[in-house]
Amino acid sequence: MSSSAHYLSPSDAAERLGISPKALRLYEQRGLIAPVRTAAGWRTYGPVEMTRAGEIAALRALGLSLAQVARVLKGEAQELAPALAAHQAKLEAEARRIAETVEKVRNLRAGLAGGEPPGLHELTRLARPAAEIAAAFDLPWPWGGERFELRDIRPLNYVIGPLGSGKTRFARAIAGHLPGAVFVDLDRAANDAAEARARMETDPALKQRVEQALAWLVEEGAAVTPALTALLVAIEADAARIPVIDMIEQGLDQPSQEAVLAYLRNRGPGARPLFIMTRSSAILDLGAVGPDEAIILCPANHSPPSRVAPIPGAPGYEAVATCLATPDVRARTEGVIAWRPQVA
Repeated sequence: MSSSAHYLSPSDAAERLGISPKALRLYEQRGLIAPVRTAAGWRTYGPVEMTRAGEIAALRALGLSLAQVARVLKGEAQELAPALAAHQAKLEAEARRIAETVEKVRNLRAGLAGGEPPGLHELTRLARPAAEIAAAFDLPWPWGGERFELRDIRPLNYVIGPLGSGKTRFARAIAGHLPGAVFVDLDRAANDAAEARARMETDPALKQRVEQALAWLVEEGAAVTPALTALLVAIEADAARIPVIDMIEQGLDQPSQEAVLAYLRNRGPGARPLFIMTRSSAILDLGAVGPDEAIILCPANHSPPSRVAPIPGAPGYEAVATCLATPDVRARTEGVIAWRPQVA
């Protein structure tokens, strides 16, 4: 290790790169980067390693799988073609959205100049379009009918809570009241995902999308299983529907869960919203939650569900972290609320 070069710890390197320490470990596991070891065996990242890690992070942001990243780093530039095409499509969609907003502002200014001031509701939608109420409903038992308003829906929305918190009932309520939403239950992979496979056979376009997604996920380290196939069918089946997925990690090993999360994040900021129930830290990595993701906690004490910021010390953060703890810790925690009705 050069005494003149500046070396960073994994946590500092991840923060500098805008990724999670888990992502750095994954890069190392897949042979994409080799951190320098100190005399005591600790991982460190110097200028060379940081440059390579930055390149990997940039390629991942373009939507490349880890296998595709490896091939690009070896000089196979054609791997970039589909990723660049998809990135261009996302940018063009965002450009259209911005152009529409600019046109709204232009019209409001013209109206104002002509003596027609804009209404407050128009200004509110202009400044905070995502903050409008998407759905409002009375919460089911065990909350006793308290009113809940679903606002600011993100492309990726986690629903989390301990056993007995009512999170499944809450998720079903979202599916029942949010326009276009559909609940995807745990039986989706029954009989080797027979229903999902039948849907693919009657819908060639769906089958193609699922097969393309499976190919990407396999390169990301996922194992092809009925559970994964059924999950992809639920996600890809209808662009007009909003899936509310019960325990997304059901039937998936950890590499598959991590690959699924990468796949969901790869859809981009303009993607159709998803609501996913989870208690897996491979799915919900609190250190890597981005601006296009939201966490909704159903507390153990049956307080109304609420949004939780992925920031240590924020209200609800410790409760979310406990739900994502190791199985033995979860078992001890759930023993405290074992007397409550089991409605998770």
